[in-house]
Amino acid sequence: MRVLIDTTYAARAPQSGTAVYLENLVAQLRAGHEVEVHTAANERRAAPAGGGAGSARNAAVDTWWSEVELPRLARRVKAQVIHHALPARAHGRAIPQVVTVYDLAFEVLPGMFDRRFATYAHLTYRQAAVAAEGVIAISQTTAREVTQRWRVPESRITVARLGPGQELPEVPARARTHFLYVGDSEPRKDLATLLVAYAEYRRGDVLDPRELVLAGDVEDPGLAGVRVERSVDRARLAELYAGAVALVHPSVYEGFGLTLLEAMRVGTPVIAAANEAALEVGAEAFAAYPPGDRAALAARLGRLGADVTERERLAAAGRAQAATFSWAECARAHVGAYSLALSARRRRV
Repeated sequence: MRVLIDTTYAARAPQSGTAVYLENLVAQLRAGHEVEVHTAANERRAAPAGGGAGSARNAAVDTWWSEVELPRLARRVKAQVIHHALPARAHGRAIPQVVTVYDLAFEVLPGMFDRRFATYAHLTYRQAAVAAEGVIAISQTTAREVTQRWRVPESRITVARLGPGQELPEVPARARTHFLYVGDSEPRKDLATLLVAYAEYRRGDVLDPRELVLAGDVEDPGLAGVRVERSVDRARLAELYAGAVALVHPSVYEGFGLTLLEAMRVGTPVIAAANEAALEVGAEAFAAYPPGDRAALAARLGRLGADVTERERLAAAGRAQAATFSWAECARAHVGAYSLALSARRRRV
């Protein structure tokens, strides 16, 4: 089976979770013998413009790519399936199409997104998923929402759980000196709750409060004890995990929880908001608190900062939980989705 995978987003955002997904998926598919993988990226696609004329140009480029260039490349390599790594489609094309849906945050929490984007995503992403011969959901949580909110039949959805994050270099053991946040300041990540909870933790009965390191595309909040590292490569991320008392994952909504698993894999304890996907992925291997509950999060910071035994318990539980996830299994589920799409198109014909 020959499959063409659109890797445009990975090229545009090489440190994103989508890039980690595509990198590992393509590698695993190529390591097997069931799929001949071809990849293509739209090199003309500019970075997000934040609205206005720039966003309109990007939308036009995206449409041209999906409707004309990608199908043309698929015909050139004789692809039997086109896999869109984001919900997109080429209208009226003969080649079966599969889309990946990561989450429906813009549907569940529309107020946390620019209104124009939420409207665009609601219309175009939903249409792409409804029209596709196969839909890949990265968790049972996402699969359920795609069925409930978009009315996509369960028979066309394949759940392909992601693997346990990206490969990170091994680093020597070191003292655990800081709490760690990995991500950006997108509203649903709820960094604001973390910052308030951290300030409360520092005001509490703590003789030597731990530093909080924010690793990613965030602005420096200018708070005592908080340090920002914006340009973090894999080597530096491995060091930050190794020195972390805990990864703090305050997101109120996720489709999976890749960062959570990534930390667990390397033995970093995790404190996380108990959103549905986090509970699905992390089970009981992390210190959970109610999403948005600042006092509960501050209490978790206080306990993990002081309790070595609890940190060791969570580290062991996290490693065991992460070991149940596999990029190889993720790839096998994709092969099933591609086969399903081919069968669906044959039945239509």
